[in-house]
Parts: sequence; C-alpha cells; structure tokens
Amino acid sequence: MSGAFRKAPAISETQTFADLNVPAPLVRALAADGKIDAFAIQQQTLADTLGGRDVLGRGKTGSGKTLAFSIPMVARLGEKNAAKNRRPGRPLGLILAPTRELATQINAVLEPLAASYNLKTTTIFGGVTASRQINALKSGVDIVVACPGRLEDLLNQRALSLESVEITVLDEADHMADLGFLPVVTRLLEKTDSKGQRLFFSATLDNGVDKLVKRFLNNQVLHSVDEATSHVSAMTHHVFEVHNDDKRDLVKQLASGTGRRILFTRTKHQAKKLAKQLTDQGTPAVDLHGNLSQSQRDRNLAAFGEGDIKVLVATDVAARGVHVDSVELVVHVDPPAEHKAYLHRSGRTARAGSAGDVVTVMLPEQRRDTQALLRKAAIAVHPIRVNAESEAVSELVGATAEFVKPAPRAPVQQQPRRRPGTSSPRGGGPARGGRGGSGGPGGQSRGGSSGPARGGRPSGRSGAGAAGRSSRPAR
Repeated sequence: MSGAFRKAPAISETQTFADLNVPAPLVRALAADGKIDAFAIQQQTLADTLGGRDVLGRGKTGSGKTLAFSIPMVARLGEKNAAKNRRPGRPLGLILAPTRELATQINAVLEPLAASYNLKTTTIFGGVTASRQINALKSGVDIVVACPGRLEDLLNQRALSLESVEITVLDEADHMADLGFLPVVTRLLEKTDSKGQRLFFSATLDNGVDKLVKRFLNNQVLHSVDEATSHVSAMTHHVFEVHNDDKRDLVKQLASGTGRRILFTRTKHQAKKLAKQLTDQGTPAVDLHGNLSQSQRDRNLAAFGEGDIKVLVATDVAARGVHVDSVELVVHVDPPAEHKAYLHRSGRTARAGSAGDVVTVMLPEQRRDTQALLRKAAIAVHPIRVNAESEAVSELVGATAEFVKPAPRAPVQQQPRRRPGTSSPRGGGPARGGRGGSGGPGGQSRGGSSGPARGGRPSGRSGAGAAGRSSRPAR
C-alpha cells in the first residue's frame, strides 16, 4: 500500500473528545448521549481525520469505528455551515455500507451529531420503495448513508449527483469485497471529487480492498489498533460438543437466560424455524434473515434492541449489521463456514468495553473443521462434552427467564368444499376468483368457450375433472 503507515501505539491514558479537539457542538451532543471518553480507534484517528487527511482505520468489531468517521464528517460539513447552502440531490457527505441494517444503525449514530449543525441525513438501500428516498433527496440532504446497489440505481435515474461530495466513508470495506460490491463501489467512488477526503474503516483490510486504497486514497495514514485476527479480551469463548440427539435441548437451554443473546444459524430456514420453536417453548424469539421484508426486519430488530424480546435468531446478515448494546451471549448454533464469519458473529457481544461470552455448538463429526476454524481465528479454547443439564452450561446461562406463554395463533379459515355441479359460494362461476363463465355441470374452461382448457388440454376434461379442480378451497 502506498502512503504512510502509522500503527497506533498503546493507549496509556484516557482521552476525552474535548481533549482531541472535537468541536464543542459535537462534544455536547456526545455528552448528552453519555459519551465522554474516546475509544482507541477514535483517539488514534481523530487528529488526522479532523485535519482533512485520508485515513485507513482498522479496528475489531465493536471498537467504535462508526463514531470515528461520523465525528470528522459532521465537523467538516458543520463548521462550514453546509446546511445554509443545501441543494436538492447534491449531498456533501457519503457513507457506503454493505447492508441495510448497518446503514440504518450508522444513521442512528450520525443523526444526533448532524442535528448539532442542522445538517440533514438520509438512508438509501434496497428492499423498500425508492419514492421516500427520492423525495428526501429532492428536499435536500447533506449526508447520505447508502448501500451501493440502490445508490447506483438512483444515480442512473438522476435522482442525485455525487459531484459535490467532499468527504466519503467506506465502512466494512472487506465485507463489501466479500459480497462482490467492489465494481459498483469503484464506480461510485469515481463519481466523487478526487480532491475530497476519503476514509476507509474496516475490521480487516484484505480481499481486494488494497486496490481501492491505491486508486482512491491520497497520501493516506493507516491506523491499526488491532491485528486482523485480534479478538476482544473481555470475550470468553466456549466450544460445547454435543451429540445430535441432545443438540436441540442444549440450544434451548442456551437461549433461556435473562439477558440478550444472538443465536446464529447457517440458513434462513433454520433461523425462522428455530425462532418459532423457542417461542412455542416459552422463550420469545425473533428472526433476522434475507427472506424478511424491510418492515419485518425493522420490527424484529426494534423488539430485540428495545428489550421486548431477548433472543434474536439470525443468519450472517446480522454478523456485521447489528449493533445492540449489552448482548451477553452469542451462540453459533452451527460452526460458521470460515473464520472471518466467526469473528464478526462473535463481535456482536463484548462491545464498547463490556464483557460477553461466545459458544460454538459442535457435533462430534464437526470437531476437525471447528478446530481448524478456531486456529485461523487465533482462538485457543478446549472443547468440552456437554448436554443441556451439564454444570458448565448452567453456569454460563445463569438465571433463566420466566416462561412466556405463546400467543395463540389465529386459526386458518378455509372455504367449505363444494360438491361438483353446485354454484360458487360467491354467487356463481368457478371458485378461483370467479373467472370464466358459469358453463355446464362441471363449469367451463377459463375463457368460457368450448375450446381446449389450460393451454390446449382437451375440452372433454371439463366435466368431472374440472369440477374436481374447482372443488378445492378458494385461495
């Protein structure tokens, strides 16, 4: 990599945001949220970022990278009174994030800081209608937090321009590469001012990120407060080996504590199924995965984040995009496929200086692959054989939450079956929405003619056969 390399020295004393020359309006906004002292990644980067330098910041998940780039972005735009010169579709700040959840949570950190200078922010991501996002851009915003795909779509629709962007942030750069976003990220960065400030933050800086660095950063400084495989000292790792017959009960027991916990599964189907099983067994749980709509994701995350529900069952969509305080336990219901996923999943606990535990549930036949995974993640832990009643499990879970009776599900109403030749309950015609004519005893094909039904089937089947089809409950 070109540019300067400056690895962060050990932090010998606590520094406040005021000590680091953060502008007074931001110091007050941070203090109002209980944030007085800066974390290591913030201490190491703020002098350069506030001074306008291009920066690479590497820190483990939960180390405080979001504030490390949000503070200099708001300070740069706020101190020049950018709000007074706001123009429709012409943001001055851009933050790129790999997932909808991460974009939403970055914006939640950013908004109160931006409000100190009357700056407006908005999020842009897929999975929801674009009309709200387009309207926000038309009304004028100063900072956009966006996922690459939807942002490029809106650029192609000319809903905005990136030509006025003065400061660009790429968050979770390595995850962008893992998801195949590098080509679109490259195209987006090309549309920003080459003389603007650029900040790249990530837990690791590999897998093609160096190509972005060489192309888009100028005389950058690299601040690294952790090694790429470094893990949180306050995080305790456990590997529980269990026979397949006992695994379900063990997972139920691990989910039964009183504090927040996240259970990671490999597939969307597993996440949905496990959340339902736990809820039916008296431990309310919500799921988070790619098959949910954005409103469902938001609702489930809100229930978990606000403490209404203590258990979140998720796929890797939550491994980087979920930032919830006080998650006391992460459970790998199955060992993840590779060590980076292990580190990022595990990083949902022991955040912001708090302690947490991580459990990997391992079947005997998974022992070799799990040990190889942990070696790559630089995690030294000895597996122990357990079942749901083992002392090690009880000590980890601690007090169990009270049983919560599942809410009754509304019964599915089905239309009564009709005998062949009877009229539709809706007043005639075939059952499926009343399409087609009334016809003879068995009803005609959908067109109401005597020709072949359903793409050329002989009309001779329109008697008993058609009646058999019509007798199914209406959908």
